[in-house]
Amino acid sequence: MSKSKITRRKFVITTGTLAVGSAALGLNLDIGYVPDSKQGKQIVSIVRIKNGNIASAVEEAIDLLGGINTVTEGRNRIMLKPNLVSDSPTATTKLAVVKAVAQLMQKAGKEVLIGEGSAAAYPFNANETEVFRTNSKDILDRMQQHVFDALGYSEMARSLNIPLINLHSGDMVEVPLAQGYASKSVKINRSLTEIDLLCSIPMMKTHQLATVTLAMKNLIGLYPGTVYYSVRSWLHDRAAEAGSPGIAYEIIDMNNAVRTGLSVIDASSAMEGNGPSEGTLVDMGLIIAGTSPLAADMVGTLLMGFDLDEIPAISLAHQTGMLPASMDDIEIRGLTVDECMRKFKRPDIYKWTDINKLWGVKEL
Repeated sequence: MSKSKITRRKFVITTGTLAVGSAALGLNLDIGYVPDSKQGKQIVSIVRIKNGNIASAVEEAIDLLGGINTVTEGRNRIMLKPNLVSDSPTATTKLAVVKAVAQLMQKAGKEVLIGEGSAAAYPFNANETEVFRTNSKDILDRMQQHVFDALGYSEMARSLNIPLINLHSGDMVEVPLAQGYASKSVKINRSLTEIDLLCSIPMMKTHQLATVTLAMKNLIGLYPGTVYYSVRSWLHDRAAEAGSPGIAYEIIDMNNAVRTGLSVIDASSAMEGNGPSEGTLVDMGLIIAGTSPLAADMVGTLLMGFDLDEIPAISLAHQTGMLPASMDDIEIRGLTVDECMRKFKRPDIYKWTDINKLWGVKEL
């Protein structure tokens, strides 16, 4: 991560998340869906994209989990959460992956929404050399609309009649944390309390703070910038004070609260090296899917050539008793890890306190 210069449209972006304890408020945040296999294991599928047909690979990956009707059984209102960290098409979830999931959901009779709170985009909260923190509703709203427009999500949403939800602003709900590492309460967009299933659709990438960014890390975009500032700088500051390793406190807190019922990892092309935006693209040609975000991330991590204990969020998840506890508790369907594993170039790892005096500091 460059400490001296952040170039236009190629800045490193990091954001954070926080957990909520929904039971106290009676909110509909218990949205996870975990089907059991005969062995009681979590199922993760790995599928090769053939002849560039991403939609077919997405459908096959979900079919290996039991099919879209099984995965969404009893769940009618679905929010898809892509990773649209910026307006760069090389650092964000491919539109074709999100569109394929959306169309499968609609075919199954589900109401679909797409929600995101992007981190930064030029010229809204970034210029030629810097990324700024801001909680200005006007700036964040214009930035989010720009990202949706630039990446083709606005046009796709219109064609499929799907609402795009700007998670940065709007009606917020404050929810106490049942057990929080970074904070005791959090504010989130009310739309997140009115869905039946959250589907995380990240791009497979390395990350200079978290080591990797997959399904669990993708939930950083649920944190509203009007509360936690753009690039979630205020939240990272508080989590660092609490001792968060590799921003794991922020990641695990959110994943313990707003549970993800389906994860579809876009590994069509992935990023190695200094991700999440300054790395190098590699052709993986894969779609990975699972109903447990931790299980999907464990498999995705191995596919990237990392050991599980290299990833702070996975280590903390296991320390706190989050399941699955090991690869023995995961059933992999489709391809095997050995068939398609690639050893990714490692990112240069920084602590938030290494950069929070130089990046995302100045306020607009």
